[in-house]
Parts: sequence; structure tokens; C-alpha cells
Amino acid sequence: MLQTQIEQIITDRFQIAFMQLDNESHMHSGPASESHFKLTLVSEDFIGQNKVKRHQAVYKALVELMPQFHALALHTYTPQEWQEKGGHIPLSPKCAGGSKR
Repeated sequence: MLQTQIEQIITDRFQIAFMQLDNESHMHSGPASESHFKLTLVSEDFIGQNKVKRHQAVYKALVELMPQFHALALHTYTPQEWQEKGGHIPLSPKCAGGSKR
């Protein structure tokens, strides 16, 4: 499964304090069962990095898998940011695109 592959790569590449990968494909149009994911990742690796650098690091880790799915929503935090946020994973918006036949 693609979700398992993504989780394994992230686990191997980052020092993880918390990780949750949600398959949100059911929220979008189309038949794909693994097309849309939301990754919440808390890591000390993100200390001193802005959001763009954090996302680039995740994309770089997943570069070989990226062609296999349509979307990846990223929520990346340092442990301190995660604690200040209260450990809350942001809700995803409803899908507004695609063909809805």
C-alpha cells in the first residue's frame, strides 16, 4: 500500500516526535483509493526551518513516490510548536475541484 510506503520513508528520514498520515481520498472525486493524503509531522529536524524548507524536506524524501498520488497536505511542526498548538491536527477543507459527475 502506498500509505504504508509513505509512512516508512518518513519514519526512516525524520526524527519523529509525532506523525499521522491520513488517507483523505474518500473526500475527493474520482475512483482512486490512495490519491489524497494529509501528513501531520512533528520533528526536531524542523527546528530553525521555515515552513517552505520543512515542506521541501518532506517532498525530497518522497520524491520517488510523488508521481503515484495526486495531493499531499502537509502540517509540519517542531515539538515546541506542536505543544503550543495543543497537539491539534487541522481539519481539511472539503474538496472544491475535480469532476463531480
